[in-house]
Amino acid sequence: MHPSLRSFLAFLFALALTTPSSAEDFAFPGFAVRQVVGNGATIHVRWGGSGPAVILLHGYGETGDMWAPLAVALARDHTVIVPDLRGLGLSSKPAGGFDKKTQAEDVAGVMTALNVPQADVVAHDIGNMVAFQFAARHPERVRRLVLIDAPVPGVGPWDEILKNPLLWHFRFGGPDMERLVAGRERIYLDRFWNEFSASPARFSEGARRHYAALYALPGAMHSGFAQFAAFDQDAIDNRAFLAQGRLKMPILALGGEKSFGATMATVMRSAGDDVTEGIVPDSGHWIMEENPGATIRLVREFIVR
Repeated sequence: MHPSLRSFLAFLFALALTTPSSAEDFAFPGFAVRQVVGNGATIHVRWGGSGPAVILLHGYGETGDMWAPLAVALARDHTVIVPDLRGLGLSSKPAGGFDKKTQAEDVAGVMTALNVPQADVVAHDIGNMVAFQFAARHPERVRRLVLIDAPVPGVGPWDEILKNPLLWHFRFGGPDMERLVAGRERIYLDRFWNEFSASPARFSEGARRHYAALYALPGAMHSGFAQFAAFDQDAIDNRAFLAQGRLKMPILALGGEKSFGATMATVMRSAGDDVTEGIVPDSGHWIMEENPGATIRLVREFIVR
């Protein structure tokens, strides 16, 4: 049996062991699944609903599955598009292209493949960084932009943010680090889920098993480390954009009350002309795990304006 097929079958077996409640948490009822090929990667996309388009971009430690409750809520009156970023989830694991400018073109390719000329874009964590570059490069395709609880390289107080000792993982990567975490993906990811949560118990055991299995797929941890390794180039690209202009579309900058908080708006006011500040109450970084109800309400109220 080919190694990649054996790994994929092992992943399906791991998913079968997930508790029923967890499987329901990640369900996208009525959504279609499509693989969009182009720009050096194959992007796994969930697509459902009807109405104005919304794209949901995930971050590190999760996949597009994090958005299931929000996607279902929005699909009542929106077309909802939920990709896995390149290298993560069920998207392909290419050797490169993890700078956020390249991944912005992945998003553009998904929209083109689905015949979507314009969308609201909602992002979390590293998804923020992809969304920022997408909005910078394709402002005509972004109606409203929601960025949630993560800094953007080179924007606002980026250099000060880098001094936070909790962010040591920004510089953690390479072949030796990959060997250290091989077979120990759950141990490595638990550190993120615990330290960045206001209430770690809200990041359920079922969710932890689900994501750990996805990050144990061949090439996934390498891709995750490559997302962080690209931050220096991302900062260069973002500063080059800001030297020429700013984001003009309406922006909602959401921070977890017990995480990035109001700093999210501080970051985005450095780059955007129309920024609304928001706080996800009683939540750390993992907003869809810790307070999905408030997150859904805040996002929906903004994008239906």
